[in-house]
Amino acid sequence: MTGILIAMILALLIPIYEAWQDEDIWQKMLAFASIATKTSVMILVVSVLRGDWMIGVVGVIILSVGNAGLMLLAHVIRRMNEA
Repeated sequence: MTGILIAMILALLIPIYEAWQDEDIWQKMLAFASIATKTSVMILVVSVLRGDWMIGVVGVIILSVGNAGLMLLAHVIRRMNEA
């Protein structure tokens, strides 16, 4: 399970590099949404490893609510740039 967690951390570096490289705000917001999703899945893996369901609840809340707000913000910023 530790190897899976290390692989997840390495996969987390891909959107971080994309956000650092790209100048388009829409691509940056999508990269940050990907980071949030991967981080919440990592939180769920850690909660299973530790057997702590409270950490898992936090991971589920981040997974279900966190990306919706981030994507709404990205859509508003894109609309403002079009006008």
